[in-house]
Amino acid sequence: MDSELITKLVHSLEAKHTDASVRLIETHISWVLITDQYAYKIKKPIKYSFLDYSTLDLRKFYCERELELNKRLTHDMYLGVAPVSEKGDEVFVDESAGTVIDYAVKMEKQDLSRQMNVLLEKNEVSHSDMITIAATVSLFHSNAQICRPQFSAEYFKEKFNDILSVGDYLVDNLGASAGRILERAVDFANCFVDKNERIFQNRIEHGFVRDLHGDLHSKNIFLYDEPVIFDCIDFNDSFRRIDVLDEIAFFCMDLDAYYKGDLVAIFLNNYLDMFPAISNQNEENLFTYYKCYRANVRTKVNGLRAQQASDDHEKNKWLSEAERYLRLMNGYVGEGRYESIS
Repeated sequence: MDSELITKLVHSLEAKHTDASVRLIETHISWVLITDQYAYKIKKPIKYSFLDYSTLDLRKFYCERELELNKRLTHDMYLGVAPVSEKGDEVFVDESAGTVIDYAVKMEKQDLSRQMNVLLEKNEVSHSDMITIAATVSLFHSNAQICRPQFSAEYFKEKFNDILSVGDYLVDNLGASAGRILERAVDFANCFVDKNERIFQNRIEHGFVRDLHGDLHSKNIFLYDEPVIFDCIDFNDSFRRIDVLDEIAFFCMDLDAYYKGDLVAIFLNNYLDMFPAISNQNEENLFTYYKCYRANVRTKVNGLRAQQASDDHEKNKWLSEAERYLRLMNGYVGEGRYESIS
């Protein structure tokens, strides 16, 4: 698929669903088309070091993988894998017409007004919502498959230090202070990993590394009576087979970015009551490290979006987001400790 074929598919869906327009959402790895009843997610034919959707067979495989993995937390939202076909000058989805040119994950359309990030912006997320999310996530984590990866300090340092790939760009656009924050954060993370290898090893040995969601943040949650947590990572198992603290650190960091410390406290207290994943100061320090890492990733992603922006308005929007997470990361570095485990 390419942008021209996606445009044709939008027109085909609009002709079929005449009572509502089709909404197209594009990310760096997929297109999502939302009709009056369904959403169709099509993977872009791309290949990165961490992802390979370059062939039709691979895209079909990862559509099926996405369907299987997301059913763990979404129940009836994910409906199946639908063919995308071309006949003449028209493109169809979920129809037996023409030649199959791609595949789409078919989902039940959700109420976008109930997306958690939207509700956070409106200050409409309650303490009871956080208790329910904590119960859902802790139960999921309790039942998740335990993994036993080989710990590599270099792997952790490389992941964190990759933010330097956008370092010069951030300094050029945000000023010299951005460079000082990046230098401080990288120093903190490298020191923490070097001096605390034992805690990472202990967490693996005690079963805290599991096959989880991998992308737990407010944009991937719909808040109904029971929360729907969707769009887990399907394209790289290592991004999903992580410490439970890494997973909830992403969620708490996301809430911190909305200045919702009260919601963080409610979630964390209830989660830890049900799944005791922090038992000492060393694990508190690890949690801070993971929050710092997650803020690092959001800084880098938004920096890359700014680099790829088509106009100054778009560029400045993403730069503002990058700066937001950069400052948050700096705050976590300030909270962090360099002591090794006794």
